[in-house]
This record gives sequence, C-alpha cells and structure tokens, in this order.
Amino acid sequence: MRHQKKGHKLGRGSSHRKATLASLSTALITHKRITTTLPKAKALRVFVEPLISRAKVDSTHNRRMVFRRVRDKYAVTELFAEVAEKVGDRPGGYTRVIRLGQRAGDAAEMAVIELVDYNDIRPEGSSSGGKKRRTRRGRGKSGGGSAKASVAAAVADVVDDAKEAAAAVAEKASDVAERAADVVEDVVDDAKEAIEDVVDKVEDVIEDIVDGDDDAEEEEEDSDDDKKK
Repeated sequence: MRHQKKGHKLGRGSSHRKATLASLSTALITHKRITTTLPKAKALRVFVEPLISRAKVDSTHNRRMVFRRVRDKYAVTELFAEVAEKVGDRPGGYTRVIRLGQRAGDAAEMAVIELVDYNDIRPEGSSSGGKKRRTRRGRGKSGGGSAKASVAAAVADVVDDAKEAAAAVAEKASDVAERAADVVEDVVDDAKEAIEDVVDKVEDVIEDIVDGDDDAEEEEEDSDDDKKK
C-alpha cells in the first residue's frame, strides 16, 4: 500500500521520472507553454513551481540547487534572468493547466501548461462557458450566405482580371499595328528611292547609247565624204 506517499509515478521508475520532469521543465522555461498529457502537466506543476520560487533569490546556492533538478544550464540562466523578474511580484501559482480533451488514438487526456505571466490567451479547443450555442438551421443559413458572398467575390475578381487582360492585349495589338505600319511605310519609301535610282541609271545608259550611235553615223558620213574627194 502507498499510504502517505504523494506524487505522480507516471508509470516510470525514479530515474526515468526525474529525467522526464527535468526535460518538461526545460521545455516550459524555454518556450513558456507546452502541450502534454494531463498527468504529466500536473506532475510538472508540482515539480517546477518550487524552482521558480527559488529563482527569485539569485545566488550561487540557488542556481546549483535548480541545476540539480533541471540539468540544463541555458534553462537555468533564462529562469534566473528572465522568468524570475517576470514573476517577482507573484507569491505563487506561476503555472496554469488547461484541459484540451482526449487525444486521438489512445484517448489520453491532453492539457496545456503555461506560465501565467507570459500567456494570457486561452488556446483553441479549451472549454469556455461564454460561447453561445447555435442551432443547425442557423449555422446552415449563415454558412450558405458566407459561401455565396465568397463565390460572388471570387467571380468579380475573375471578371476584373479578364477585363484587365483584354485591355492589355488590345493595347499591345495597337502598338504592334502602329509599328507594322511604320515598317511598311519605310519599306515603300526605300523601294521608291531604289526604283528612281534604277530609272535614272537606265536613262543615262540609253542616252549614252543614243549619243554613241550619233557619233558613229557622223564618223561614217565623214569617211564617205573623204572617199568622194
């Protein structure tokens, strides 16, 4: 029988239980809030609150006593430097345990344990008595209205995007047409100039040929006159 033997065994031996609580206390001091099973959270609260009370007096002896339980020098440093200053005016009750319900799989009771001076917001899934209950009909109506509104907003966004895309395409098409017209005009001008140059050259050649024929006829006439003489 375990008469007058307090404490949570957690299904572990002495050394294993101490190592588990040391690891959980290190995580709690570092992150200020952790999620674990309900029995571990209750055991951790009993384990870590005396250490926080001891950390209010920063001395070598107290640091050694805390390190003896926590076994992590970085957690000890943060406990004495930051957490102790935060909870300096609080006489006790440094942690809060919030039930989260059963875990899927093994149906273990889960809970959040946190330092009350760091986390004042209740986590999602915790029980709260201030919420109003809604009927299924009311949920259906509100859900349908919100769904319709979201669909209408999505359709409006798609229409706006389509209009912007069409305007951008039209603008690009007009720019391309203007550039094409400029290119065609430049090509036509170049072609006209080239044709005019060719025509001038042909006329020059024809004139040269005509002048050559006239000179040849004059030479023949001169030679005939010389023969007659």
